[in-house]
Amino acid sequence: MTAHLSPHAASEWMHEDHPVVTPLSGFYAGLAFVIVVPALFATVLNALFPRHTVEDLFPLVVLALGVPIWLLARQHTRRFGLYFCLGMAATAVVVFGVGWLVLWALMS
Repeated sequence: MTAHLSPHAASEWMHEDHPVVTPLSGFYAGLAFVIVVPALFATVLNALFPRHTVEDLFPLVVLALGVPIWLLARQHTRRFGLYFCLGMAATAVVVFGVGWLVLWALMS
């Protein structure tokens, strides 16, 4: 006979006891952060300001790097922040690596 858990109890078990939830959610949150935040920032700026102003304000997206720093600084979110930064770094390595390989293939 199997014990039936309520949906709330099953959710609590998954978030508290399962060892893979934090690494996976942190990694994919970091990956999505690198892709979505600059695109969303540019879209909002483009909707609100003229083109030359958008080009001047876009470097402010670097302020978003405060999010992973804040996650790493707090003891409670440090493990999630570590995997968040790992997801960001892996995304950057893949993007720059593929870009370099494509540039190398086009030049040779």
